[in-house]
Amino acid sequence: MFKKATLEKTSTGPAHTLISRSTEIVGDIHFTGELIIEGRVKGNIYADDESQALIRIAEKGSVEGEVCVPSAIVNGLVQGDLRSSNHLELAAKAVVVGSVYYNLIEMVMGSEVNGNLMHISTSQNENKRLAAEKKKLPFDSSVIQSS
Repeated sequence: MFKKATLEKTSTGPAHTLISRSTEIVGDIHFTGELIIEGRVKGNIYADDESQALIRIAEKGSVEGEVCVPSAIVNGLVQGDLRSSNHLELAAKAVVVGSVYYNLIEMVMGSEVNGNLMHISTSQNENKRLAAEKKKLPFDSSVIQSS
């Protein structure tokens, strides 16, 4: 007469999390899917580089801490380093107070970065190759001639 209820996943898309305008979170956030920040976060925000995670920081949103995500769209304030291993978009009202590490970046006129812009490679092999070449740069012994 009664059937046993089963839990089924109703959505196959990524999970969406909203931190609303009137919300303040103190602590680190580890997420997957999409994180939308319209409020305030005091803490670090992380997502795995292998995931399809996306963070959106709205115009009135702010983060005090490090942000390490594959993809980000920023139109608010980030006070701390921002690292995006895939794609980073800084919209017109974005303000970053800290260093920005990116693979691909889009900066709209009006966005601000008060820190360093550092390009990062998605390939660990590329990083190793560059490090090996850097060690060879100081001098080349074939150029030295004896007199």
